[in-house]
Amino acid sequence: MASGTGSSPPPETGAPVAAVAASEEELEQAVEGEEEGEDAFEIPSKNASHDRLRQWRQAALVLNASSRFRYTLDLEREEEKENLKGMIRAHAQVIRAVFLFKEAGQKNLGEYYTSIKLETLSQRFPVDLKKLMMLNRDHDTIIFQELGGVTGLSDLLKSNLDKGVSPDENELLRRRDIFGANTYPRKKRRSIWLLLYHYHWAWQQSDYRQSLQFQHLNGEKQNIQVEVIRGGKRIGASIFDLVVGDVVPLKIGDQVPADGILISGHSLAIDESSMTGESKIVHKDQRAPLLMSGCKVADGYGSMLVTGVGTNTEWGMLMANLSEDVGEETPLQVRLNGVATLIGIVGLLVAAAVLVVLWIRYFTGHTKNSDGTTQFVAGTTGVKQEFMGAIRILTITVTIVVVAVPEGLPLAVTLTLAYSMRKMMRDKALVRRLSSCETMGSATTICSDKTGTLTTNKMTVVEAYFGGTKFDPCDNTGMMCTSVTALLIEGIAQNTNGTVFWPEDGEAAEVTGSPTEKAILSWGLMIGMDFKDVRSKSSIIHVHPFNSEKKRGGVALQVSDTEVHIHWKGAAEILLASCRSWLSTDGSVQPISSGKHREFKKWIDDMAMSSLRCVAFAYCPCEPRMVPTESLDKWKLPEDDLTLIGVLGIKDPCRPGVRNAVQLCSIAGVKVRMVTGDNVETAKAIGLECGILDTKDAASEPIVIEGKVFRDMSEVAREEIVEKITVMGRSSPNDKLLLVQSLKRKGHVVAVTGDGTNDAPALHEADIGLSMGISGTEVAKESSDIIILDDDFTSVVKVVRWGRSVYANIQKFIQFQLTVNVAALVINVVAAMSSGDVPLNAVELLWVNLIMDTLGALALATEPPIDNLMKRHPVGRREPLVTNIMWRNIFIQALYQIAVLLIFNFDGKRILHLQNESREHADKMKNTFVFNAFVFCQIFNEFNARKPEEKNVFKGVTNNHLFMGIVGATTGLQLLIIEFLGKFFDTARLNWRLWLLSVAIGAVSWPLVHLGKFIPVPVRPFQSYFKRCSCRRKPRQDEEQGGRS
Repeated sequence: MASGTGSSPPPETGAPVAAVAASEEELEQAVEGEEEGEDAFEIPSKNASHDRLRQWRQAALVLNASSRFRYTLDLEREEEKENLKGMIRAHAQVIRAVFLFKEAGQKNLGEYYTSIKLETLSQRFPVDLKKLMMLNRDHDTIIFQELGGVTGLSDLLKSNLDKGVSPDENELLRRRDIFGANTYPRKKRRSIWLLLYHYHWAWQQSDYRQSLQFQHLNGEKQNIQVEVIRGGKRIGASIFDLVVGDVVPLKIGDQVPADGILISGHSLAIDESSMTGESKIVHKDQRAPLLMSGCKVADGYGSMLVTGVGTNTEWGMLMANLSEDVGEETPLQVRLNGVATLIGIVGLLVAAAVLVVLWIRYFTGHTKNSDGTTQFVAGTTGVKQEFMGAIRILTITVTIVVVAVPEGLPLAVTLTLAYSMRKMMRDKALVRRLSSCETMGSATTICSDKTGTLTTNKMTVVEAYFGGTKFDPCDNTGMMCTSVTALLIEGIAQNTNGTVFWPEDGEAAEVTGSPTEKAILSWGLMIGMDFKDVRSKSSIIHVHPFNSEKKRGGVALQVSDTEVHIHWKGAAEILLASCRSWLSTDGSVQPISSGKHREFKKWIDDMAMSSLRCVAFAYCPCEPRMVPTESLDKWKLPEDDLTLIGVLGIKDPCRPGVRNAVQLCSIAGVKVRMVTGDNVETAKAIGLECGILDTKDAASEPIVIEGKVFRDMSEVAREEIVEKITVMGRSSPNDKLLLVQSLKRKGHVVAVTGDGTNDAPALHEADIGLSMGISGTEVAKESSDIIILDDDFTSVVKVVRWGRSVYANIQKFIQFQLTVNVAALVINVVAAMSSGDVPLNAVELLWVNLIMDTLGALALATEPPIDNLMKRHPVGRREPLVTNIMWRNIFIQALYQIAVLLIFNFDGKRILHLQNESREHADKMKNTFVFNAFVFCQIFNEFNARKPEEKNVFKGVTNNHLFMGIVGATTGLQLLIIEFLGKFFDTARLNWRLWLLSVAIGAVSWPLVHLGKFIPVPVRPFQSYFKRCSCRRKPRQDEEQGGRS
């Protein structure tokens, strides 16, 4: 089953390194927290502790906790889930017994524990139900033997160990109907009607759409693609489509997709910590063949027979009990809670002052009614009237507080992220961790893999050197003797994870495996390899799976009773160093002299400089007595004194558009570094082709460096050169981790791409881990923050663009909301303090609040990315959310609105020619006009907020249909309120002149903001003038430039 967790610890592979990295990170965070005075509203972008999360929530000023915290992590529920998880792990049998006992009176055993249909099962499959259940539930090896082992079980399940089940859709549906589907039940989502009842409609419609979006994204994360053998052919399928009887190949980094039995395997090691809770790697063979769903393949490869799916597995039961949507707060969301709290405290203090002043005015007889009479006369006004007057004043101040506290500010982040995540899916990026969307906008460097990310991953053999001769064309092996060709083909066919399938209709062979394996197997077919026949002539004794550290893989073959061959395949120059002889075209073995070694090295270097991946083949004979009879899995294959057979040059061209994407990153201030396991010369050639390297830089160190050289340096030496490194060749996963750590210590925000299991520590350590959706292992994906679905570097650049867009959209909304907040607060406070009444009543202010919180957020948070975003430098982590440019815009707009609307509030009757109206009607008309003009100021200001730094605020506005729709809807609703809902809103109808004047007052903001943008702003952030902020902030000069660009 697919893991539904959004955040997972690093895998066991490389765990010591990851643990050290994690401890260093925690130490840095602790020190940083002390230096910053433990600011509650600053949390790390990854792996924030529950204590830190509780701290900011306790410090936040919140009016509606259920609304404010609805998309944050439920800490109590999270702790309950962890306890439940531990309980299920530790007491699986007890929990199962409790469940069975609970349902004993309602369902029989078979129906409760499994979804197996007993009547249908007995008719179609001769398997003993109880034994199959006990095998899956108790992992009983005795029952396994009673069922006839894996062969007997496959017969009972009507499957074939070589060909799997039939691919016929009806057969698969029958199996799914009888044995159950490979899914688990989800918690029911609240209906939209319940949401509407719970809270006001606009926010909840937004919430409902967001919950649907997050559920869709969770489904995508859990929808793991696996390989399955059906009808003798390897095909790709969703993990949810697996059925009992399927034969599933497994390789390093895979997740075991269902409960099953090992058919065959080599050096297969399983990390069962997700189920047992113990950090222990378990080796699987015919003595221990039972595999549990949800575990990870830590090493080796093999194939399994599926015996249990869905809730009939331990993993399925676990996930069924834990299948809850997990919220997550992001650093930007928490920072905005801090801004909202600060503004709220100011509003609360102002409201308290207004309350005191108004009560003093009221009880001293200075507050007048609309007809001019005094509202309170000591000794004359009744108690009830006194009470109602005091309550009316309290209502005014409460309304001021409601408007002052920007509840929608933190929630706008969730809205922006939900929108961005959906759009990023279209750009082939699946977000696993919300905070990564924000962090990606601050990335200063991207450490990218070469194969499949910068290149197409569509490999073909273009050069071949065998027997001391270059073949032209590369498949012309006629000059080699039969024995050499046979030995080469033997190594190609047996030392591989790939397969060759010949369709029965006589069509071309279908080759499966990794791109490198497919290229080599395809070349093998070209030189006459009969894959099935070659594999049948020898048997595999032991396998040394390809290792990214040693960059080689080997296999031991029993060719005959007296002959064993050890075949190796791997990085050419590394394998060459292990060879002491070479095989000539006539089959004779020749020693490698120093001259011959230079010749072979030159071949390899020439191919590498042509941007070819160089793969060498070597072998050595081994006496059968040297093969251990016991503990075969611990046997170390001979890897020295090898005989070189030859070298292949494999072409993997650069992806179209990569050069432009790298150039765009350079303009955006993001340094692209290539980290690859390939030959340094190959890496250098691809770096030049992609534009990562300049011609003048290609030969100099440390711009181009080998992983071993970097690894052997001291920590201080690494930090001195790390910023100069552009290309790292022959790197191991640990070299990538060291590079990430060194760059982070130099203050960089690091994004890293990775696809292998051993990349997991680096993906976990990086600020943003980017795994590959096609070539990436499940271990790598679970350690990453974002999955690049098409493995393309241009998609990585799109993620950077979206990350910057998230930050920019939030800033637009902040500018808009703060303008409304300041204007509404000052207008009501000044009016209340001076006249004892407010021009904007409670209902009107709630409508304004709706415009601010929901409609404004929807309009501004869904602005698509613009090209100018990639012309700026990255936003520094400590950059203020409100820049000097935003303060200038807020000040100009708020000052204009306050001045104009207060003039109309105090002298509106004369200006609007209402002297001849009754006092009550004139006051209502004046207040309605002020309210109407205020709303239109916000409608027009939404356009200004779209482009805080650009003079043309209308650029691209018609392309954002949602923005135009919201502006139109707000205008229409305002018209409806004034003309038809006057009784509810306590407003009067306005004539066409007053409507035109209201619109004109709002429209003045457009030329005003255009002129205001000619006013220069200082480089130094406004907040830094306050001592506390000055002590906390440590900006770099380039970040200051980026903040204002």
